[in-house]
Amino acid sequence: MKKLSLIAGIPGIMALVLLISCSSPISMTSWKNPEDHNQISKVVVIPQFAKLEYVKPFEQSMCGYFSQMGLKSIGSLDFLNPTKSYTIEQVKAKIDSLGADAVLIFKYTGTDKESNYVPATYYGGYGSYWGWGGGFYGGGVYSGGYWSTTSTVNIKSILYSVRSTQSAVWTADISVTDPQYVDQSALQLAQKIYADWVNNGLIVPSAKK
Repeated sequence: MKKLSLIAGIPGIMALVLLISCSSPISMTSWKNPEDHNQISKVVVIPQFAKLEYVKPFEQSMCGYFSQMGLKSIGSLDFLNPTKSYTIEQVKAKIDSLGADAVLIFKYTGTDKESNYVPATYYGGYGSYWGWGGGFYGGGVYSGGYWSTTSTVNIKSILYSVRSTQSAVWTADISVTDPQYVDQSALQLAQKIYADWVNNGLIVPSAKK
């Protein structure tokens, strides 16, 4: 909302609409293992993020969307205690007990920052030249220049089959630009991932709505 205070009048609103319509907050480049023909009917979502307050909303939004689309899913916090340490064997045993056939892991790989200078802008103000106000720039609104910083969060996502955990079934390099809410970003990402899985034939047909 702070940026809106820098925009005045119809030209500013038009610029804002154009900016929103052209934005691409999430980009994803995926790869499907051509040698693996496993399909997913129930997936476990494990975000390996440092902060627990990021993990919970991320899992809830992603699993919520998968379930809505007919794909059974469960988040790591539903069966793992975040205050305890587990061996790989213990985690695998818990996943097996859930009847899941795939594990989707997310790893944070860093944040890129880019600063750009937005020059000063003047809106309106043709003044007495068009019969408005006094002086050539009468009635106009001036906005001084400012620096704008864009943050791009990078995430690596890997899908493993429970039947073959040595090699990945599917991977994706994900970039989220200026994320505001974890749950909102997770929902958008879940939509992209699910669509990509369908396109690659990874979803068991009976799981589709």
